[in-house]
Amino acid sequence: MNLGNSLFHARKKCGLSQEEVAEKLGVSRQTISKWETNETIPDIYQSKKMARLYNISLDSLIEFDVELDEIQEIIEKTDENIEEKINWTSAWGKKFPILVQYQQKVNTLNYARRINIMIDELKQEYQYSEQDAMLVLKDILYQTWKKRKNLK
Repeated sequence: MNLGNSLFHARKKCGLSQEEVAEKLGVSRQTISKWETNETIPDIYQSKKMARLYNISLDSLIEFDVELDEIQEIIEKTDENIEEKINWTSAWGKKFPILVQYQQKVNTLNYARRINIMIDELKQEYQYSEQDAMLVLKDILYQTWKKRKNLK
């Protein structure tokens, strides 16, 4: 997403018009329009004022991704009871079929035994709860995978 789109979506998410933003920033509506269409870009001072107005960080404003923001909002609002009802393997399996296919091939008991040992080690060494230990291990796995992917 480009800067203009980021500015546009951040403004829309706040429910503000170009006129309202222009008035609060002390610029013309046309200036806001030019920023949102990438005709010109705001200076750092105006960008910081916009970030404050939209109640997001400057980094978030520059990289504002409406889809990512919506996903994060949904995650924050999801109730634990609803989470328990979701079959995440099936849901993600629609995008990644391996998730519903591997059980027939992989010796899951062997991997589960080793994962349980790592979870227990995290719980004991850092006094993490069961859930926190699992989340930390999951994040370590993800970060490791990301690094391996970038090395190729």
